[in-house]
Amino acid sequence: MDHWDVLVVGGGATGLGVAVQAALQGQRVALLEAGDWACGTSSRSTKLLHGGVRYLAQGHWRLVREALRERATILALAPHLAQPLSFVVPGASWLSWAWTGMGLKLYQWLSGRWSLGRTVALSRRQLLARCPGDAVDRVGGGATPAVGGPVPQSIWVAGMRYWDAQFEDARLALALAKTARRAGASLHNHSRVTALLPVPQGWRVQWLDERSGQTREGLARCVVNATGVWVDGLRQMALSPHDVTASPIKPLVTPSQGVHLVVARERLPIREAVLIPSTADGRVLFAVPWLGATVIGTTDTPRTDAPKEPVPMAEELDFLFREAQQSLGVSLSRADVLSVWVGLRPLVVQGAADGAGGSTSTMSREHLIQREAPGFVTVTGGKWTTYRSMAEHVLQVLAEHGDLATGPGMAPSPVNTALHRLVGAPPAGAVPSSASAAYARIGDAPGLHLWGTEAEDVLRLPGADRDLGMGLSEAMVRFAARQEWALTVEDMLARRWRALFLDARQASRMAPAVAVLLQEETGLDPRLGAFLELCQRYTLAD
Repeated sequence: MDHWDVLVVGGGATGLGVAVQAALQGQRVALLEAGDWACGTSSRSTKLLHGGVRYLAQGHWRLVREALRERATILALAPHLAQPLSFVVPGASWLSWAWTGMGLKLYQWLSGRWSLGRTVALSRRQLLARCPGDAVDRVGGGATPAVGGPVPQSIWVAGMRYWDAQFEDARLALALAKTARRAGASLHNHSRVTALLPVPQGWRVQWLDERSGQTREGLARCVVNATGVWVDGLRQMALSPHDVTASPIKPLVTPSQGVHLVVARERLPIREAVLIPSTADGRVLFAVPWLGATVIGTTDTPRTDAPKEPVPMAEELDFLFREAQQSLGVSLSRADVLSVWVGLRPLVVQGAADGAGGSTSTMSREHLIQREAPGFVTVTGGKWTTYRSMAEHVLQVLAEHGDLATGPGMAPSPVNTALHRLVGAPPAGAVPSSASAAYARIGDAPGLHLWGTEAEDVLRLPGADRDLGMGLSEAMVRFAARQEWALTVEDMLARRWRALFLDARQASRMAPAVAVLLQEETGLDPRLGAFLELCQRYTLAD
């Protein structure tokens, strides 16, 4: 039986961050993930690292400043996977421009030394150079000039330009997993927890290892529940393990889903992100350049369930198509959508902490860290930008309650992970290698730069010159199987390489060749049929 100081359940952004923090502090760490790293919410974000502009209107200045600091930290920890990105915000009127402009100027001021660029006002002519023409036609007055015709010089302010950041979420999750492994953590994906019981020495866990098909057991001094929208299921398993007549525990989270559409860059040709701060029904809409395509999103629809693969609702698709036309000036058909994907946000239930019992620590309106039993902590809510500070706080809560192991080899105080660059990141100040082409924009087509300093290792493997489609090489698949825990075709084409999220039809065409390579490398069933069915769910019927 394995013995650990810290067992983390859940391999999304938060769970991986906790594993990195605990391992660097000298704890014996294991992480169990039922599916694959970041296979849920953490690979389905809008790909933005941000401080939360909308919190300013609510007066949460400290929260915004914390997120802006963490934004700068991630840019430094993984510059091959995260870069600054400028945003264009059209204004519908002088009043909306004034209100938006003040908020964005305040946002820049709060950034302080972490500022990524100046917030500036844009004239109509400047906006035309950065934003779809039909969208500009809805602001600033007047019709869009004919192609090749003169652009009138206007003194009217038509919009604003500000800076946030963008990242590749699934590859960043992999970088965290590799960093935790290098620090000594034991990580297991495709390992579903089937039992979690309190015992005198801590917590006994049982899980099904899908690699071997065997059930395994371990003993942990403490457990961190970081399972996202599924945290309440693990809480029920751990806190009411024997009493089948007991009432269900009070939920901590409620799911909300966000839908994203991906279209070819030619259909919406942008190199800067476009933010529509208020659509017809008061929502926010983004158009973001990502890996050679354009992402449009998102929605915010409450759900009462949390399926592994949620599907978009008809009204959500109607909203995105309608707003693409009205706010972005592009008329899209279902055939234009290369991929549609849905993420579930774990929203903390208002008042959940008050009635759940135990010791509770809230990082923000979005985050909740709660200790409900000795050595059992749940962390939920939040966003990618603050994964590291959330992980740091989880370890602090465990230490304050005496749950962490102490002794030789243990860090006497929390390790500052803000200074520990992730695996694949070039050393500070280093010139990137020609192979990695590091610092290529995340908005550009995917390439070897996503492996950072590991790109040279990829190129040494067989098949580096054999293209399987969309720039994916045979060597990349072999590296993913050998070094990045890839077992299934979905692991490879959804997260190691973002084919499924960029073009689901093309991903299905690439899948058979990828399946052959994975089976050759792992000796396991790569689940080709399941992936081909999944591709159909990421497309829209004409």
